[in-house]
Amino acid sequence: MTEPSRPHPVPSPPRPGPGGVVAGPARPAVPVGDPAPDEVAARFADLAQRPVGEHVAVFEAEHDRLKRELGTIDQL
Repeated sequence: MTEPSRPHPVPSPPRPGPGGVVAGPARPAVPVGDPAPDEVAARFADLAQRPVGEHVAVFEAEHDRLKRELGTIDQL
């Protein structure tokens, strides 16, 4: 009978860097007319400190904003 293989290490989640920010992938270029990435990120910046019950309202507001923006795509 063969011996079981040794377990492989599991990668841990990213650790926060300076200021508690978790480094992510590089931001893509922002097309002209779009809000700056920092403005968009600011809408979600304090979600971790908010009660989970408030998260839905934040995401719904962003979803509504995106629907409005995408609704203008035919006007281009």
